[in-house]
Amino acid sequence: MVFNLNHSLKFMAINLNGSKLKPTREVATFAGGCFWCTEAVFLSLDGVESVVSGYIGGKTVNPTYKEICTGETGHAEAVQITFDTNKISFSDLLHVFFATHDPTTLNRQGNDFGTQYRSEVFYHNEHQRQFAEEYKELLTSAKTFEKPIVTKISEASYFYVAEDYHQNYYNLNKSLGYCSYVITPKMEKLQTLFSSKLKK
Repeated sequence: MVFNLNHSLKFMAINLNGSKLKPTREVATFAGGCFWCTEAVFLSLDGVESVVSGYIGGKTVNPTYKEICTGETGHAEAVQITFDTNKISFSDLLHVFFATHDPTTLNRQGNDFGTQYRSEVFYHNEHQRQFAEEYKELLTSAKTFEKPIVTKISEASYFYVAEDYHQNYYNLNKSLGYCSYVITPKMEKLQTLFSSKLKK
């Protein structure tokens, strides 16, 4: 997977200079494979106040992790992020999202496969929808990735909070095999690409 940082940074500069957000808290929801990975990435960003792992985009009411793992509920494993727009913008979050997972694999991230591991942006307002669609188009036209982007952009539906043991999973379980072999390399990539955006 190839990620062209220069194109993305140019996009961020254009949008950050062109729109002045009022001081406020905002919510963003992303699905990018296993939520343990996605949660760890966004918890590290300065301006992110909370990240909750959960399930969104399906038909089953109040689904459990066991039900999600069948792929039959229609939900995606996702994270809901509360962030301070004085410190970090939605376009910043989009940039990190696309840079830290593979948006070109349909219903799969690495060895995790199934519709619950799909790549999807769930927008909460028109501003988020527009930014997500424009950014996806920019990455596509710039041929940032070697394969077509399959990330869906959908209106946010009800978000079900996952079981307690899924919350803050990486920070509480760094020594476990999955964390060591899958999440830690992702965190190292985050440090390389976005050191200025991380919490001190």
